[in-house]
Amino acid sequence: MVERGIGRGLAAILPTAAGDDETLHRIPLEHITPNPSQPRKSFDEQDLRGLADSLREHGVLQPILVRPLPGGRYELVAGERRWRAAQLAGLDRIPAVVRSAADSERLELAVIENMARQDLNPVESARACAALVDEFGMTKEDVGRRVGKSRVAVSNLVRLLELPDEVLSMLEAGTLSEGHGRAVLQAPDHHARRRVAREARDRGLSVRQTEELARGNGARPAKGRAAKLQSADALEATRQAEDMLAALFGREVKVRLGRKGGTVEIPFDDLAELSELARRLAARRAA
Repeated sequence: MVERGIGRGLAAILPTAAGDDETLHRIPLEHITPNPSQPRKSFDEQDLRGLADSLREHGVLQPILVRPLPGGRYELVAGERRWRAAQLAGLDRIPAVVRSAADSERLELAVIENMARQDLNPVESARACAALVDEFGMTKEDVGRRVGKSRVAVSNLVRLLELPDEVLSMLEAGTLSEGHGRAVLQAPDHHARRRVAREARDRGLSVRQTEELARGNGARPAKGRAAKLQSADALEATRQAEDMLAALFGREVKVRLGRKGGTVEIPFDDLAELSELARRLAARRAA
């Protein structure tokens, strides 16, 4: 059985291959297997039950995306939440767009769909972006263009993976936010990061308070000029400077305050990026 005209919402997120006629198939749920590259690993059961109730009443209004496998089976590319909810609802079939997809495109499409709908938690988003960079050779600029984020935002996401596992678990559980995770990274080592994260969670600290705690963690009590440099006003000025420098250079910039002045750090991924940064700085100086 074939239906037409369903699922314009999916087309708004996923790229359409030339020649697609938007024909949708109704595929038996038992013929579909999950996508092993799906970046989202956890699904809220209560949320799934609520969606299942909606599907029983209204049907599946937006199709899933699948790719064909040998033997008349299909593999999910995007839409696993709808597929799971359809099973809970007791449906036999689900509307689907059938498209061949290489492994890289399969992961990319799943990432785009989930990140566009903000379905992934920060750690899942970070792992998905890291996979696109590390496993499929995409640049962070490429990833950013495909998921609607800046290169700096992608870099910030991937940097979350530098956190200890205990802190990553807090981000996955939602007890700390992505902003809290970035703040915790400013602590000097894993031991300090775990301590800062626990205190931020237990005391319900804001991102700014967490950042101040992380920057001061393990440091000797500040005196005189250093105390002024670590005041709330100084930290706010530091954040503004980091944002302006990041916009100028198109990459993450860190300003670190010390007892006398401070330093500006501009991370780079490889020598090519370092050379490009040096070229841009030289060109700006010449201008």
